[in-house]
Amino acid sequence: MARREVILGHGAMLLFSALVAGSFSLGSRAANLIDPTALTALRFVIAAGVIAGVAMAGRGIPVRAFSAPWRYMLLGGVFSVYFVLMFEGLKTAPPVSASAVFTLTPLMAAGFGWFLLRQKLTLRMFSALLLGGMGALWVIFRGDVQAMARLEFGRGEAIYLAGCVAHALYTPLVRRLNRGESAVVFTLGTLIAGAVILIVWGRDALVATDWANLPAIVWITLIYVALFATAASFVLVQFAALRLPAAKVMAYTYLTPIWVVLLEVLLGQGMPGAAVLPGIVVTLAALLMLLKDDG
Repeated sequence: MARREVILGHGAMLLFSALVAGSFSLGSRAANLIDPTALTALRFVIAAGVIAGVAMAGRGIPVRAFSAPWRYMLLGGVFSVYFVLMFEGLKTAPPVSASAVFTLTPLMAAGFGWFLLRQKLTLRMFSALLLGGMGALWVIFRGDVQAMARLEFGRGEAIYLAGCVAHALYTPLVRRLNRGESAVVFTLGTLIAGAVILIVWGRDALVATDWANLPAIVWITLIYVALFATAASFVLVQFAALRLPAAKVMAYTYLTPIWVVLLEVLLGQGMPGAAVLPGIVVTLAALLMLLKDDG
């Protein structure tokens, strides 16, 4: 792989981590203004339309790709749980803490990967994931060692943690259930299934929502998460995955809290308390360990 292509891959993941961070800062400001199920349902509809356009502009959508539709329903259901619980958690969880919870996902995904696919980690990768998890926990508990020992953390963080379990399960499920479909088509099937599930499940919330009078921040958040935190992020991950090892792609998850801190500063919220800074530093160390070449 040419050095230029590798650099482009890293650049794509830098942009990916920043785009994901935006969903935390915006989501925390919109979460209390709209039902999370209604927001996620419309998000999936918009994102599915974008991905369908990408698929049609490429190789098209073969009918055989939608065989065994139960696979998409399972994946769409798991994905829906993640996003609904994310916005439910953001009703009370600060954006920085929520993004720290997100960094626990690679460690949980590694566990599900072993259980479902018998995937194994190198000692360095496991150590980096464990270190990153410790840094995330430090931020979640805001540096309060006693609260950490008693597992006292906010309701919002607890709700989002349950969502992150679903996200971690989703990753190995994709590989387990894929039958040769392209990533674009497989993602489209998942988004369509997720939209159907959420529309049926959240029909009352969708009908009750006063769409015409929603605050502007809700529409900004909706368009952002649909176009940038879903469709664009998908393209960036696919681009980087063709140029970087999987462990390096996964490593950029640990940058998300840093981006959230910067975004919150730009939005006038100030710097987080000094007590959380050691956790952020440890998380960065985990990132560097995952980016380090083997051998």
